[in-house]
Amino acid sequence: MAPTSLRSTLSSLPDNAPEAVVDQHFSSHLLELLGFQSQEIHPQYPTGDGKAVDKAARKTVGDDVFLYTKSNPYLLLELKGRDCNLSSDAAQYQKAVKQLKRYLLAPNCKTAQWGIITNSCHIQLFRKHGRVIYPATHCLALDNENADKVVASIRKKIESPSRALTVAVYNNKGGVGKTTTAVNLAAILTFLGKRVLAVDFDPNQQDLTSSLGIPLSEGGVLEALTQRDIELLSTLHPYKFPLKRINSELRFDVIPADKQLVDASDDALRKLLKRNMLHKKLASARQEYDYILIDSPPNWRFFSQLAVYAADVILIPTKHNNLFSLENAAIAIKKFFPEVQAEKGDGSPIPLPIFFNGEKITPAQLAIAQQEISNIIKTAKKEGFDLLSYFYPRYTAAKKDLHIPQIPSYANIAGAAFSRTPSVYRDRSAHEYYKNLAKEYFLQ
Repeated sequence: MAPTSLRSTLSSLPDNAPEAVVDQHFSSHLLELLGFQSQEIHPQYPTGDGKAVDKAARKTVGDDVFLYTKSNPYLLLELKGRDCNLSSDAAQYQKAVKQLKRYLLAPNCKTAQWGIITNSCHIQLFRKHGRVIYPATHCLALDNENADKVVASIRKKIESPSRALTVAVYNNKGGVGKTTTAVNLAAILTFLGKRVLAVDFDPNQQDLTSSLGIPLSEGGVLEALTQRDIELLSTLHPYKFPLKRINSELRFDVIPADKQLVDASDDALRKLLKRNMLHKKLASARQEYDYILIDSPPNWRFFSQLAVYAADVILIPTKHNNLFSLENAAIAIKKFFPEVQAEKGDGSPIPLPIFFNGEKITPAQLAIAQQEISNIIKTAKKEGFDLLSYFYPRYTAAKKDLHIPQIPSYANIAGAAFSRTPSVYRDRSAHEYYKNLAKEYFLQ
């Protein structure tokens, strides 16, 4: 009979239990409480990159018993001893998270949707969607009193995952191509077979809506946000691009900007809406789509806060020749996003690394941008923030890789505005650049 509580297990573990003891006395019990039977758990699962993760698990499907077939893992569990400090500000914690992320992206783990790190004193759940890995919980302390409740909440998450990855496209600086990014990513992800919803949450500029030739909402979005019984998806309009040679079409859905929200003050909006309202109203959409892309305003006012709160991750366009776009990206990462993470309570949203958008770049210009980024990183480090991975995610002590993805200017949506067509459907170069961007950030 499966155990029903972790209390006795935790009580029996010595305070300094090494990893082997945590593995022997805690890990199988934990996985059973998460809903996995013994034949659905594989110890020392080979990830395909020369390393093994401590445990992998997947429910049995017909005659496909995971312990024997070793195929298509669903959840990875990386264990540490109680002497490993998994407090979220500890260096050992950061190392464990990086290790888990490597395993989740390894060749044999492409189907894995969840990862857990734990030393039996702390536990954290991570969600994987394509290439994106983000927290599904904070790093939570475990004790005799709360362990069963914490594990039950984790089980609920892994048994009912959202289909969609929700992405806010945001920079506090205007003119960096947020709408360009949102529209063309929606279009290229649709071309690549994904079901996509784009949300124009910049009612003052309305660029995403107008660039696609879609009518503005006449109060429907505002009504859906403020009325409990009205679905936000009731306001959507499809964008369709005909494929004449095969008598078909590409389609992604759009929630347009709302006229009734133009020039609405933050004070007025706060009386109508809570900061979590867009997140709540997208609940049904998260089961209908593969990607939800939110075009956010260039400020840190209420609309941007709702958009970022609703997201799992934030994609940050910058310009190499605009210092303010780089500085504002850093400010958002240091100040704005942690503010939302603290309120939201699950560790999301997390910022993805920046990219350069909309300008061609020479080696000399790149060198200047790298110097400015170096100054930003050094200043942040003095303030207690490590921004290195948000600017140079491939940088290591052994390999000082300063690669930043780039979208040149001729992939700009302005060139397609009059035809109301995303650039990726008109221009082969734009198509390739945005396909590469989607693969860099989202597609495994």
